[in-house]
Amino acid sequence: MQLKQALASAITRLTAEHVPSPRMNAELLLMFTLSCDRAYLYAHPERELTGDEQSRYEAYFAERARGVPAQYITGHQEFWGMDLIVTPVVLIPRPETEHVIETVLDLIRQAPTPTGRLRIADIGTGSGAIALALAKELSNVEIVATDISAAALEIARANASRHQLDDRVQFREADLLAGFENSSVDFIVSNPPYVGESEEDQVQLEVRKFEPRPAIFAGPTGLEVIARLIPQARAVLRPGGWLIIEISGTIAEHAKKLLRDWNEVVIRLDLQFIARVIQARK
Repeated sequence: MQLKQALASAITRLTAEHVPSPRMNAELLLMFTLSCDRAYLYAHPERELTGDEQSRYEAYFAERARGVPAQYITGHQEFWGMDLIVTPVVLIPRPETEHVIETVLDLIRQAPTPTGRLRIADIGTGSGAIALALAKELSNVEIVATDISAAALEIARANASRHQLDDRVQFREADLLAGFENSSVDFIVSNPPYVGESEEDQVQLEVRKFEPRPAIFAGPTGLEVIARLIPQARAVLRPGGWLIIEISGTIAEHAKKLLRDWNEVVIRLDLQFIARVIQARK
């Protein structure tokens, strides 16, 4: 089978299965199969696929057709200019989470130059996306990243190693801020589970079916993990330190009420003008 025929067949199949962006997915999986870029696909339309290549490609788009996210098939996702390893034990990093990074960098730029190293805690690190992005951007910083999942931490450590940031981030298995009781931290950042179980039918089927449920659903209202995190953060942050949490528009005002005793509480919107990040100062 020629490359152009394989691509057309995959697009037809993915379209019939109502997979979003069928051409993009078909191209991505064919690039993954051939270890090539998009330009190669269109420069060599008559290139014959080997039997092994055709079998692997058909297996990949069959997985995608049944809803498996492309990132779990390829094992990769781009975040903040880094190629991250992802598997079904971690949430797939989203572009919206980059607003957490932007918030931290904005607050650091606005603040007086601190003496000594900044201390940052990334809570619920998953693939390590937030911690590694901050380590990439900030040289004078000490970062501790926690997750309750040992399997997720294995992925995070692998990502740190492949980006040569493993000496910049310490990974720790912990439930939220357990183990930080005697610490003094400048920033606490988190992309916690914040979807309520009552909203489950509004979450994409492939997300609820294939991504780790504990990383998505917090409980009945979506506020359960955040409600636990806020008082723990208040105990650990130094005076004037910042708490930065990714949220959704559904819980934004409720999260703000939980922070009523904090200072400079601000809700930041994403590019679609949806509440995405809440920041608060101790």
